[in-house]
Amino acid sequence: NGGMCMHDEATVHYIDMIDQTTLGHRFIKEEFGQIPRIGWQIDPFGHSAVQAYLLGAEVGFDALYFFRIDYQDRDTRNGTKELEVVWRGSKTFGSSADIFAGIFPKNYEPPPGEFYFEVDDTSPVVQDDPLLFDYNVEQRVNDFVAAALAQANVTRTNHIMFTMGTDFKYQYAESWFRQMDKLIHYVNKDGRVNALYSTPSIYTDAKFSTNEPWPLKTNDFFPYADNPNAYWTGYFTSRPALKRYVRMMSGYYLAARQLEFFIGRSKSGSTTDSLGDALALAQHHDAVTGTEKQHVANDYAKRLSIGYKKAEELVSTSLGCLSESGSNSRCSSPTTKFVQCPLLNITYCPPSEMNLSQGKSLVVLVYNSLGWKREDVLRIPVMSDSIVVHDSEGREIESQLLPIANASSHLRDRHVKAYLGTSPAASPKFWVAFPASVAPLGFSTYFISIGKRSGEFRIFRLDIQQNIKDCSKV
Repeated sequence: NGGMCMHDEATVHYIDMIDQTTLGHRFIKEEFGQIPRIGWQIDPFGHSAVQAYLLGAEVGFDALYFFRIDYQDRDTRNGTKELEVVWRGSKTFGSSADIFAGIFPKNYEPPPGEFYFEVDDTSPVVQDDPLLFDYNVEQRVNDFVAAALAQANVTRTNHIMFTMGTDFKYQYAESWFRQMDKLIHYVNKDGRVNALYSTPSIYTDAKFSTNEPWPLKTNDFFPYADNPNAYWTGYFTSRPALKRYVRMMSGYYLAARQLEFFIGRSKSGSTTDSLGDALALAQHHDAVTGTEKQHVANDYAKRLSIGYKKAEELVSTSLGCLSESGSNSRCSSPTTKFVQCPLLNITYCPPSEMNLSQGKSLVVLVYNSLGWKREDVLRIPVMSDSIVVHDSEGREIESQLLPIANASSHLRDRHVKAYLGTSPAASPKFWVAFPASVAPLGFSTYFISIGKRSGEFRIFRLDIQQNIKDCSKV
């Protein structure tokens, strides 16, 4: 499809599908001066109507080709010559979202008849020296013609596509092209069918030139099953931690790119490129799906982590610039440095665990990457129970202290020691929770300090064992 990978269509977010496709198309345009015309989604485990219109028609593709649909659906389409259709992926957009879609009759490999020509394959080569005992030109031509006629019986028009290759092939391309050259030569000399090297775009143009009316398809190709009681649906939820990590990094990437734009892209400093590349690769149909082996999953996660660390530097610098200037003026070295807390889920945020005595305060900057106002409740771990929160105008914000459970503290300590290699400081005792309101594509600043509140406040405790809520006034 011209993207950085052949992305999945079930467990990915449409924004990530668009981003990875954009990166790949940009590379092809800049390096080769070409714009992809064809979607080539031959291996994802089922296919979404969103792919058809959003990553097909809306991208400007002329056609989309793929393989994996339900085996019963394939058998039916083989019988009715409906493997090639016009796919209308959106009822809202109607015919403007139509795209020509081609489904392979069996798989994305060479046709039946032993046409695998890797150096270690066992298919018979085309032996055209009549002096040798294994001369087989006539037999090889007959095998090829038989495969062509069989596929023609399930395909409309007199144009058919043979996919000459499969996974892990062309490691020694010469062995393939030597045999295919011979096949094309002797098949055309035979004259029953015409064979030629082609591309999906040339094939599509040939199909369009026939003015053949095509059947209409209007929904998904999900779920995918390749045999009775063999549904490929487990990957919808497999490796949930990796799926969550990819999704979190996707949201972070969106915010980081916005901030990168606001302050101006650096030619020598940190950028979002590394995270963008890692996210693009993670959309692969054997990545975010969870269908890869463990060491491969580890590699995807490592690349995301490296990309995050580079983007984190950019985000910290950008937020410092915005907080100081309040505009999008170029800034590279702000005096204000913000530290992010990606491990709040285990109650670990070193900046918020500082000693707030002697007039110190913790500055919390909240950024909203969405195009609409965001209101939510923030929770920050703190050491003291004498906490007051103010907004950037100096107004006190209503807040609440929530005791941190012992189980959360133990998890925090064990994780920090085992995975970060450091001994955590004294554990925070409370969560301070307060409402935050942030404008679209904007940020709000809050100040947490030790002080006396304007009114009474409460510390809520929940005894899980006895399921009794204890409310104490302070």
